[in-house]
Amino acid sequence: MFKGLIGKKLGMTQVFGEDGSAVPVTIIEAGPCFVTQIRTLNKDGYSAVQIGFEEVKEKKLTAGEVGHLERAKLPPLRILREFRTSTPEVKEGDKVDVSQFEVGKRVDVIGMSKGKGFAGGVKRHGFRGGPVTHGQSDRLRGPGSISSTTTPGRIFKGKRMAGHMGNERVSSQNLKVVLVDVEKNLIGVNGSVPGPRGGLVVIKEARKQ
Repeated sequence: MFKGLIGKKLGMTQVFGEDGSAVPVTIIEAGPCFVTQIRTLNKDGYSAVQIGFEEVKEKKLTAGEVGHLERAKLPPLRILREFRTSTPEVKEGDKVDVSQFEVGKRVDVIGMSKGKGFAGGVKRHGFRGGPVTHGQSDRLRGPGSISSTTTPGRIFKGKRMAGHMGNERVSSQNLKVVLVDVEKNLIGVNGSVPGPRGGLVVIKEARKQ
């Protein structure tokens, strides 16, 4: 069955277990979302469910986006995401909320990490840095040699160097659901979730149970 939601990260708090231990929890305002389209294997080449989140004014969307949502008799929704599933068990126009998740189950949460701007190799990749002696007084946090003088005599793509840090897609896997509030559309997961407060996140059933 399809299990997935779009939401916003509200922040972190803690709850206390039965043994008195403090459990760090991230609270997410998830849904309500609406099924905007069903992808089928015969028509689209793959099976998936597309859902929408966050109602906005119609003028905020393009005419094509408005028409796409009107086909499913839905209001203008700002954010659309697809979830691959072989057994959707939902239809266009259906409402989905946090009631599909249960306390104790595991989920994956996907979001965009905080942007840190330009960062050096020590901060971005955890490089050790160079020695503070042997004639090197001003290159402690420098990257050192980045290539040998042999073939192919160039830098491969993906070489770990200084550059833009953060603002990339990050998945937190196998987080335990510790709180579900259907009335307030809230779900709490044990541990941290990528992104700042108010950042967009996607919640789906854990792939690695």
